[in-house]
Parts: sequence; C-alpha cells; structure tokens
Amino acid sequence: MEHAHHHEHHVHEQTTDLHHHAAANEAVLDHSMHDKHAGHRTRDFLKRFWICLIVTIPVLLLSHMIQQWFHFEILFAGDKYVLLLLSTFIYVYGGMPFLKGLVSEVRDNAIGMMTLVAVAITVAFVYSVAVVYGLKGMDFFWELATLIDIMLLGHWLEMRSQMAASGALQSLVALLPSNVHMERAGEVVDIDIQQLKRDDVTIIKPGEKIPADGVVIEGTSFVNESMLTGESVPVKKERDAKVIAGAVNGDGSLKIKVTGAGKDSYLNKVITLVQSAQNAKSRTQNLADKVAKWLTVISLVVGITTFVFWYINHDLAFALERMVTVMVTSCPHALGVAIPLVVAISTTAAATHGLLIRNRTAFENARKLTTIIFDKTGTLTKGSHEVQHIISTTSQYSANDLLQHVAAVQQHSEHYIARGVLKALKEKKLELWQSTDFTYLQGIGVSGKVAGKTVVAAGPNYFMKENKPLPEIPSSIDQNTETVNFVLIDGEPVGIITLADSIRESSKEAIEQLKAMNIKSFLLTGDNEKIAASVANKLGMDGYLANVLPHQKQEKVKEFKQKGEIVAMTGDGVNDAPALTQADVGIAVGSGTDVAAETADIILVNSDPKDVVQMIDFGRKTYRKMIQNLAWAVGYNVIAIPLAAGVLYPYFVLSPAMGAVLMSLSTVIVAVNARLLKLK
Repeated sequence: MEHAHHHEHHVHEQTTDLHHHAAANEAVLDHSMHDKHAGHRTRDFLKRFWICLIVTIPVLLLSHMIQQWFHFEILFAGDKYVLLLLSTFIYVYGGMPFLKGLVSEVRDNAIGMMTLVAVAITVAFVYSVAVVYGLKGMDFFWELATLIDIMLLGHWLEMRSQMAASGALQSLVALLPSNVHMERAGEVVDIDIQQLKRDDVTIIKPGEKIPADGVVIEGTSFVNESMLTGESVPVKKERDAKVIAGAVNGDGSLKIKVTGAGKDSYLNKVITLVQSAQNAKSRTQNLADKVAKWLTVISLVVGITTFVFWYINHDLAFALERMVTVMVTSCPHALGVAIPLVVAISTTAAATHGLLIRNRTAFENARKLTTIIFDKTGTLTKGSHEVQHIISTTSQYSANDLLQHVAAVQQHSEHYIARGVLKALKEKKLELWQSTDFTYLQGIGVSGKVAGKTVVAAGPNYFMKENKPLPEIPSSIDQNTETVNFVLIDGEPVGIITLADSIRESSKEAIEQLKAMNIKSFLLTGDNEKIAASVANKLGMDGYLANVLPHQKQEKVKEFKQKGEIVAMTGDGVNDAPALTQADVGIAVGSGTDVAAETADIILVNSDPKDVVQMIDFGRKTYRKMIQNLAWAVGYNVIAIPLAAGVLYPYFVLSPAMGAVLMSLSTVIVAVNARLLKLK
C-alpha cells in the first residue's frame, strides 16, 4: 500500500459520468480506474474501522485495567483467552493494511509510515500474547485495540482529504455531456460522445454543455467559458467563432463543426497537463520526502533507545508501552500529505482560473522573481490596431462618410489597418458599401472605386511617389504612437484616419501591482523607440527594449540573467519559444485554447497581464502553504516524540492511543490547511 507516497491523487468516483467519458480519452480512463481503486480502499478503511470499533467494546470491558479504573468486575473462567481471541481478530483484520504496507515498504526499500505502525502494533500484540501465556506483567490489549481503531480512522480521514483535493480534477472531467445531438442527412439524432469525430456537425441547445472543440457554422449565443479560462463574462459566439469543449451554452442555439473531439480537445489537454503537473515532484516535495524518511529513521532509533532506557530503569511493560507510543506518535503521516495536497489543490485551482502549470518547480520559483519582461504585442496591448481619430478636412464629407468610403475599399484587404477600419464601421453600425477595381499599392495603401468615385487610403509615402505636397497633420494626433492614413477621393485629400494598437485596460494596474511586489517590468518589442517609450511611460514601467528582432529576444533575457536577476518572460509562446526557455519562468500568454505552448512553464489562457500578477501571487501563496504544512508536520514531532518517550514521567505520560489521536489530528490539520488555499 503506497501510503506515504500517496502522491497519486485520490479522487471521488463519479462512476456514472465516467463511464461515458472513459473511452473518450485514456487519460481519464486511467484516472477513473485509479479513482475506483482509491475509493474502494477508502471505503475499506472505513469498514475495517467500524468492525474493529464494535469488537473493541468487549475488549475494553474484559480489560483489568479498565475494570479497575471504572470500578466494575467481569470475571469468568478463560476470560483472558476470550480477550486474546478478540484482540487477535483486531490485530489481524484491523492491522492488515499496515502489515501489508510494511511488507511493500521493506520490499521497495522505502521504510516509512506503514513500517512504524506495523512494528508498533506487532510489538504490543506479541508482548500481550506472552503475558496471557504466563509472562509477568500487564497486557496491552485495550491499548492495541484503541490504537488500531484510531489509526484506521486517521487513515480514512487522510484519504478522504486527498480524494477531495483531486475532486477538482474530476470536476474538469465532468464538464463534458454524455450525449450529443448530431445532424445526419437533415435529421437530428442523439449519439454517445465517444462516437463524435472531427468534422461532425452537432447542435447545441440553450443551456447545454459543448461536447467538443469546434467552429460555429450557424446561430449566435453567449457562451460561458469560465470553468476553463477563468473569464467570468460570457463570450459572444457567432458564425466562424471557435468554441471549446466543456463550456456552457447560453440562451441561443448553436450549430458547430467539430475540430477537436475526445483526446484532441482543449479540455482533455488541460486534464492531462494538470495530471502530469500533480504527479511531477518539485524541490519542496522532494524535501518533504527526505524529511519523512529521516523522521522514520529517528522514530525507530528513538523508539529502541526509549525501550532500552525504560527497561533498565523501570520494567518491561512500561518500556514497551513507551516504545510503541514513540513509534505511533512520530508517524510521518502529516508529512505524506503536507505537500501533495497543496500541489493537487493549487494545480486544479489554477487550471480552472486559466493558469495552466506545466512546470511545478518554475511555478514555485515564481515567488523569487525580480524582473518580468513583457513582449508587447497582445500582452500589454490588445495586438489589434483600432481607429483612434477620423478627421474630415472638407465640409463635403462627414467623418462617417469617410469611414464608409474607406471601409468599402479596405474590405478586400487583409492588412491590420483594414481590419481596424472594418471593426470601427461595425461598431458604428454603418452600412458596408460595395467597391470595385481594388488595387493594393505595395507599402503605400489601397485604392478602389466606390459609387463611381476613386477612393485611395494611403500612408505618407503616397504623396512622395505622386510628388504631391503632404497634407498638414493636426497637432491633436500623436504621431509617435498612431499610424496615419490619408483619404483621397477623386485625387483630392479629404481627411485623415489614424489607428493605434491600444493598451489593455488592465495593463496599468498589473504594472502597479508588480511594483508593489518589488518586481521590475520591462517592455520588449520589435516596434521603434518612440512607440516603445510611449507605451512604457504610459504604464510606468522600469524600461523598454525596442527594435528587438525575434531571434534577439533570447539574448536580451540572457543579459538580464547575467546581471543576477531572476527573470520571467511573457510571450505568445510561438516566436518567443527560445526566450521563454531561456527565462527562469517562461509564461505563454494568450495562447488561448492552444495548450501546445510546449516551451512555456506556465500558460495563461487569457491575455490579461493581471493574470501574470495573479500567477506570482498564487505561486507565493502555494509555497507559503507548503512551508506552513512542513513546519507543522515537523514541529509537531519535535514536541510529541519527547513526550511519547516519557521525558516528563511521572508528571505526564502520553498513552499510545493519545499518541495516535495526536498523530491523526496533525494530519487532519495539515489537510485542512491545504484546503484553505484559494485563488482569489
């Protein structure tokens, strides 16, 4: 029984749901088998506890010690053999998990928790049997019975808390529906989710869960993706929008074409990622394992020393009782739970808030960061150019007229300026006119015919090429950060449209919070000095690195590290791969539902820079919880072991059962403390 290495996370069995998903992906299949196994073992402990508890009652009644304490007497011929029989049952039936554990721990050369309990109960049992058959002294039967009861209960409580921790992972699995409405030859049929394939067309009714990743081909609705991305506001989905498996549809009906079912879905990738992160051990976990090993050795040494000391100075019965108490009290139980529980809880809590942890060690190191380098596009800024000003220079055309003329021509272009212009048209709810004779002027702009007029939308280069004077640009326009686009109708300059990559609303707040945490922030961008300086100053950053080409990013990160800084790099995970690998903590931002940001240590599903702050804060909190748990688990033993060994004898003596209660209690405290870890 791999108790102390209980780092496979025990999970509630949601058997019915799991049957549906089992075949849909093997990761979950393994998991469900494991959960059944874990659930079965947990129930087994509880059953053994109840049965042993019932048998303990006659054991207590027949024990002379208890009879003396409570002034009653039950005497009959052969009573000590009845007591022996009942106690043997408790030792064998109740002690079996521990005895089996002893065997497997010795076999795996990983002596720990189970070994201590098994040795303690065996010593108590063998001695008591010897007393029945004539050895001078008092038997330990009632202590043995209560000890095994408490150990079983303690184990059950601990496994329960372990299971609850991974219950969060299970709740991710349960996000998928079991049946899917399919469209086949114009008819709607319900099929099992396992039969869903790529390119199938499914219909999602209001309020239903989305069964697979896909693209909307018909209908509009608002979809709640919060359980996957942490984004609390429902997202509008219309034709060509992407949807992810596990999200919940709002009050519209959607028809989607499946792009990723089962194993290929984002949800399944997240589940696999969370599982591997939970199973990966970080340095703190290894430390806990080491401490647990040492604690076992110390318990055995202290136990034997205690026995020798009291045997010389007192008597055999007292010496054995002290030794048993030391071994039971000092079980490194709490240590076995201290870290894995925090890991399980932090990984799943993070995943449901859109922070995916690939590398646990990097996540724990996030607390030491001194510098964060932000790749500008799409992180601190929106990465999409938006129309800032529309200025008409003649009375003939209004600002809206200009926008409509330009949009009519730009609709044939893929350029970011075209996208910005069309977005502005849509926001103003203006009609999109037709245009003909579209021409793309390389590096200059576009032209076309709208309602018989020739419309040109172009940058300053156009006037140089045509040898015309450049129209005046109003002073209200910040030429450092805005891209200026001139509008000409039938050869006459009639106005200006400017666009800029706008800064995200939450960027300023994120940078301020980092400052408060004593973390420096730098902007890294391929843009020119002016734009970089403008963004960095607006946000109050510590500096900027401009004109950086993609292949130079890694060098820049290296330079910071050589100065002794602990660096995090945030990028989009695609062209920033080498830089993300070079950084101490690589954060892929806004890779959205693409979990394939292979090189990143941490993936932030949303492009919100505040998530970076949240991630560091959560990393610190997680680490604090781990250290609190370690301190508690070790500190408890520092006090409990000497008491068990009898340093305060005769003023205070810890009984074996009391030692077991303390041990179980310390485990439960550690488990509860882990459950208090929350992501705000």
